[in-house]
Amino acid sequence: MKGKYLSLYQTTILTSYLRISATKCLRFPKKRSSGSSKPFAQLFRVLELAHEATLNGIPATKRDIYYKDVPLFRRQKVVDVLVDDIAATFQIERSDLNIRSSSKGLICGSGITITLLSGESICCNDSEGTLVPAGEDIETFSVDEDVAWVLIVEKEAVFQTLCRVQITRHELMPGTGIMITGKGYPDVATRHIVKSLADALPRSIPIMALVDGDPFGLDILSVYKYGSKSMQHENEKLAARRIKWLGIWASELECLGVNKDNLLPISKHDEKKALSMLQRENLPGRWRKELQHMLHSRHKAEIEILSGHMESSIQSLGEENEDESTKITFMLVKAPSPSAFTHLPLPPNYLLLQESVQRNWS
Repeated sequence: MKGKYLSLYQTTILTSYLRISATKCLRFPKKRSSGSSKPFAQLFRVLELAHEATLNGIPATKRDIYYKDVPLFRRQKVVDVLVDDIAATFQIERSDLNIRSSSKGLICGSGITITLLSGESICCNDSEGTLVPAGEDIETFSVDEDVAWVLIVEKEAVFQTLCRVQITRHELMPGTGIMITGKGYPDVATRHIVKSLADALPRSIPIMALVDGDPFGLDILSVYKYGSKSMQHENEKLAARRIKWLGIWASELECLGVNKDNLLPISKHDEKKALSMLQRENLPGRWRKELQHMLHSRHKAEIEILSGHMESSIQSLGEENEDESTKITFMLVKAPSPSAFTHLPLPPNYLLLQESVQRNWS
């Protein structure tokens, strides 16, 4: 803060921030034993930069704000939390503050073309990911008629692996598809494109999510499907309720023949997250059972654990390419003729993508 006293603008903003209505009062900063004024300085610095971005009409990213005063903020997370809190307090979107996050999500699949407000067209392809643009920059998008499925993958490593074998147009997949990753917890841009696809595509086209079989994998799925706690005021615009959980399901690892010795033990962090999620009233029954199974077995599983198990199945199919890409591909696909793959130990949920599409194929 410059100067000893608050300006009229700062006083007005602070008053609005602290007292939203007669029945709701937000205290800022939170109680601190040190009585530091730094939280106030951080708040007003973010408000100042948001005001500047709005007046100039030039969008600022959270990263931009952080680097404009690193000694004050110290950590990027401080800026992230402040921006979200300010937007939630005023019941507005972050774009109304002219602040956005740097995009990090990737999309793959030649079946979708994105047109930006600038007039530029982004043609996605089947062999590599394309950066998902910010929602406020998108004018429209078009999806080819032959697109039959959408797959959301938690991890970028798995996403890149599947891109290498061009899974979105793989001959064994049930039609062409679109694949998306948020690289862990998704940013707003990734959630926006998933929500837009969920609203625009027919219900006959399944939208599936492949996440780790651990509490954090389920929490990431929850952000896509139900929204995040920190952005509750925007959940209606960003939550894609029709997403189905493809896997992996910890309770089904045994029927896949996965050795328990290869599983990872759950940490105290995992246990805390699982117990927290179990307290949610809207938690689906199947999710609840999976979390309880993790807590009872004291084990969790990452997506990659299945790739090693598929090696023998792939060898028996006579495939020359036995790298990780092929292994994960066969985890996801099933030939049009069920008898050709009857020896693959795939549980029902992994066939849900293929069955859901074929149910509407003809």
